[in-house]
Amino acid sequence: MAETNRQIVLDQIPQGKLGPEHFKLVEAAVPHPGDGEVLVRTRYISLDAANRAWMQGATYRSALTSGQVMAGGSLSEVVESRDPSLKPGDLVWGDVGWQEYAVAPAKRLAKLPALEPVTHLLSVYGVAGLTAYFGLLECGRPNAGETVVVSAAAGSVGSLVGQIAKIKECRVVGVAGGEAKGRWLVDELGFDAAIDYKAGNLRGQLKAACPDGVDVYFDNTGGDILEACLFAMNLHGRIACCGAVSQYDGAAPAHGPRGVPGLIVTKRLTLKGFVVMDFDDKREQALKDLQTWVAEGKLKVQEDILEGLENTPAALIGLLNGENRGKRMVKV
Repeated sequence: MAETNRQIVLDQIPQGKLGPEHFKLVEAAVPHPGDGEVLVRTRYISLDAANRAWMQGATYRSALTSGQVMAGGSLSEVVESRDPSLKPGDLVWGDVGWQEYAVAPAKRLAKLPALEPVTHLLSVYGVAGLTAYFGLLECGRPNAGETVVVSAAAGSVGSLVGQIAKIKECRVVGVAGGEAKGRWLVDELGFDAAIDYKAGNLRGQLKAACPDGVDVYFDNTGGDILEACLFAMNLHGRIACCGAVSQYDGAAPAHGPRGVPGLIVTKRLTLKGFVVMDFDDKREQALKDLQTWVAEGKLKVQEDILEGLENTPAALIGLLNGENRGKRMVKV
């Protein structure tokens, strides 16, 4: 085991767009676990748009502060345990931050099953897959034949949402940035159509792609895309509010979606926000379904793996700029 622990520290809280200058690579001593704690070695760090939202203030977790090890979920291996529930060699999931080694209470770590490839534990069988599953099926509640629209459709969650909607026999339209991503969604993942938000005229593109309106919208972006979809929703439409990545990085938008109260009332819309932990009691069935769909070839898993702890800041910045397809992670 190494004697030093490399860490990525959030050196400054960004006031505008996130940049490499906001992070610092430092070295510290490898910590030692106390009673009820374990020492873990990080193997893969999960990169998520929510990492940036945590810098803006308290969400479902405490806000980040300058000088602390950058927070983030990781797939880690137990090196030393002082708790009977975990032993060396076990794989665990937990928010242990951007560092090579960490000590955490065993009760705050989730033991992971032995599955291959191990990276699927971060993507389709991890937070991304479970978020897509519960957000669509529990909040969106799609019915066969309905039209489902998903934003950030080429990302870790959106790419799975669209495929699950196809499994449920829906018509699926993905919103993504650029023609190449749109072709990938349609040609590789089986979406029925794709909309390029960078091309402008969102309402016009939605009308062309969804001539019969939208029944379910899975919102990963907020902002202008949410506004356009609100106007396209059918009577009794459902919106699953998962994230607002368009508002995480940089200056606040000049306005929010306009005309919302009237649309919600007249169209009897349901907007439901959620986080994946809301559905922990249904996790076992969700994982069973996801594993079945992957085994049957109905659910394709796209992973974007970069290497090196030192490259983690650039990997997050790139994710916020839409570089990735599927689940982005860093191999430490």
